Amino acid sequence: MRDYILLYINGVEHRVKGADALIPLTDYLRYGISACGTKVVCAEGDCGACTVAVGRVNGDELDYKPVNGCIQYIYQLDCASIITVEGIKNGEELNCVQTAMVECHGAQCGYCTPGFIVAMSSMFDAGTEINRASVKEGLTGNLCRCTGYLSIIDAALKTDAKSFQKFNTVYPPAPMREAFLEHQKEPARIECEGRSVFCPSSLSQAVSFKKENPAAVIISGGTDVCVNMNKRGLEPVHLMTTANLQGLDDIRHDEATLYVGSKVSLRTLETYVKDLIPEFYNILFVFGSPQIRHAATLAGNIANASPIADSLPFLFAMDALIEVFGSAGPRRIKIQSLYKGYKVLSMEPDEIIVRIIIPIPKTDELLKLYKISRREHLDISSFTAAVRMKNENGTIKSPVIAYGGVAPVVLRLKKTEEFLNGKPFTLETFTAAGKVACDEIAPISDVRGARDYRLQLAQNILVRFYHETANQEQLVCL
Repeated sequence: MRDYILLYINGVEHRVKGADALIPLTDYLRYGISACGTKVVCAEGDCGACTVAVGRVNGDELDYKPVNGCIQYIYQLDCASIITVEGIKNGEELNCVQTAMVECHGAQCGYCTPGFIVAMSSMFDAGTEINRASVKEGLTGNLCRCTGYLSIIDAALKTDAKSFQKFNTVYPPAPMREAFLEHQKEPARIECEGRSVFCPSSLSQAVSFKKENPAAVIISGGTDVCVNMNKRGLEPVHLMTTANLQGLDDIRHDEATLYVGSKVSLRTLETYVKDLIPEFYNILFVFGSPQIRHAATLAGNIANASPIADSLPFLFAMDALIEVFGSAGPRRIKIQSLYKGYKVLSMEPDEIIVRIIIPIPKTDELLKLYKISRREHLDISSFTAAVRMKNENGTIKSPVIAYGGVAPVVLRLKKTEEFLNGKPFTLETFTAAGKVACDEIAPISDVRGARDYRLQLAQNILVRFYHETANQEQLVCL
């Protein structure tokens, strides 16, 4: 059993023990090794000033992704390579992204600049096709307070992709890969001042730890839990990270079903379903920034049990199954049976989510997913919905409706479904169904929206569904 976390920062090995393993990466960079280029502003993954590239073993190389360093704790980064803005340059020379930023005057106050440079460099490292649209999407998670966006975008467009040295060239992966593969075989446990964090190397080890510590918090991407630790004083006594658990990052599908491992990132899932389930892709695209989606997981969104979780209405509408594993072995739970109340799951204390099983919408089904929020990107939902049904010669068949943000848990609107089934596929039907829906929900007022606002949304969304799906051939032509 190891008592340290192994990671490389800009090609240099670090073995982190004790209290240092329980702090955010950004704190370790600044106070541990005096790498002060990576900045922290919001400490919740919203602004991107803290962006770093995190690489993990993928075949013979390391696969680097941009993530928010402020909500990545050291223990999550076991067997990972970190590249910061200090490590982006080519030797003593600026790399082509940095040079373009200088030439295009992309830096004003400079505070956000390191994050922008790492995010842009990650785009070139990934071989992203660079155009104005892709640059805007890739920099969604980076905020410039001086409104220098035009200059920054121009810098990305001016950068010569052919001259960019990829991260695996600057930092040869072989030594790190060998060290990571060897260390992943051995679990790590860090104990400090009454707290402990466990990094298991097998699912059986994870279940045993969870059985011994039923209140332990499991962290994969940590994009919600780590915010609560940074901003709300959450300090779990026992933590467990899934960093080195193998076999949970598989994603595949057959003719009827999509299978998503619990470690699959939302960004990977987003890319995978773009053509397979376009509506789900559209929701994942506005889930958060690329930095968030590269870290967050579908399993985490499910386990967090928020009634406004973006993915849940879709999972409810598709009758998804959640596969869990515990000391009694594997079992599958229907998504509708998973939530017993606000933030309360029907899982045993030692069980861990290992896979999500999602039926793929049939070609003769209409499916629409909705997220209503104050901003398009990087915002918590006020209201979410999924509507699925068939239109058979002008008659509604097999309607399924799920709403989020209207109760302590996501709701399937059974009465509304019964009302719609067999009715004419008309505006009058959907208008009347909206009123039925309002009787099934009990929204509250909070900072994201008033009760009456959500009630109005509950009605309007069904009318919107009608307008978006009626006479689809004509709509496509328009």
